[in-house]
Amino acid sequence: MRLALGISYHGQAYEGWQSQLSGRTVQDRLEHALAQFATHPVSTVCAGRTDAGVHGLMQVVHFDTLLEREEFSWVRGTNRFLPADIAVQWARPVPDTFHSRASAVARRYSYVVLESPVRPSVDAGRVGWVFRPLDESAMHAGAAALLGEHDFTSFRASACQAKSPVKTMKHIGISRRGAYWRFDFEADAFLHHMIRNIMGCLLAIGQGHQRPDWMARVLDARDRDAAAPTFAPDGLYFLGPVYEAHWGLPSRTAAYDGLP
Repeated sequence: MRLALGISYHGQAYEGWQSQLSGRTVQDRLEHALAQFATHPVSTVCAGRTDAGVHGLMQVVHFDTLLEREEFSWVRGTNRFLPADIAVQWARPVPDTFHSRASAVARRYSYVVLESPVRPSVDAGRVGWVFRPLDESAMHAGAAALLGEHDFTSFRASACQAKSPVKTMKHIGISRRGAYWRFDFEADAFLHHMIRNIMGCLLAIGQGHQRPDWMARVLDARDRDAAAPTFAPDGLYFLGPVYEAHWGLPSRTAAYDGLP
């Protein structure tokens, strides 16, 4: 049988999602816990890889197993073997045709930034930080240039393995609550470091270092050197993939409520 799991994690202690020889990744810890509960090796496929320091609120994985257990047993049983900063949120049986990555029609991320003259302390590792005031209208104007289908080469890391830099940005939302800014992104797919590179540009515009129309020039350049430096991973959250309703999977988890 094939199972899908929704996973949340605090990424600060890990070298990203994807398995590494060091074993210090979220995938390594999850597969070790699943193997202990299922009493056989488990290999998972995820909806979207995350970098070191990036958090996940609804990473979705699938795997095949001969073990039949109730959904709540998979959740509680696997969580028993996981560290405190990783937790299975839900489990669902899915058809063999389901694929956590290929079946996704979109993916969603949020980036949370603290605007403060003093660096974060309690929120360290959970938020990005700027000490200069941000101009919301300027950032909205800059973000508008990114909506739709574009070649995002200017925001692509050199190590990116995507077959094409052409992606469709469906939504960018910018909002503020007190000292915290939240930037929401939804696209059909994302390139390696794409959001962190976009964030570097949006914050350069928001702080007045660049005009809003600079974003369109960066995009048209199709050159990574045209964009701002890659912003920190600390405040980046993978909100999860978007699936068609017929798969019957949750669209969000309780972990969303903990996002500032």
